[in-house]
Amino acid sequence: MHVAPEFTSVCPKTGQPDFGTIRLTYVPDKLCVELKSYKLYLQSFRQRGIFYEDVTNQLLDDLVAVLRPRSMTVVTEWTPRGGLHSVITAEFRSPRKRR
Repeated sequence: MHVAPEFTSVCPKTGQPDFGTIRLTYVPDKLCVELKSYKLYLQSFRQRGIFYEDVTNQLLDDLVAVLRPRSMTVVTEWTPRGGLHSVITAEFRSPRKRR
C-alpha cells in the first residue's frame, strides 16, 4: 500500500482547496509504480478543479491504463469541510481468465 497523506486539489465550484489522503493498493502484473513519478502525478492535481469522486476515478483510470495491474484499489479520504467527511473507493479487477 502506498499512502499519500498530503494530497490537495481544488473544489471546482468554490475554488477552495480540498485536502485528502490517497491510499493506493494493487497487485502488479509486469509493471509497478515508480514512487517519484507517482508523487509528481499526484502533485499535478494541486491547482486542478475537480470533485472528490472524479479525483478517485481519474487516479484509478490513469494508473490502471499505465500499470495494467491484476487488481487495484484507490481510496481517497477527505478532510472534513462543512461538517462532512467523505471517503471514496474505486476498484479494478483484471478480467483475465484463469488457466
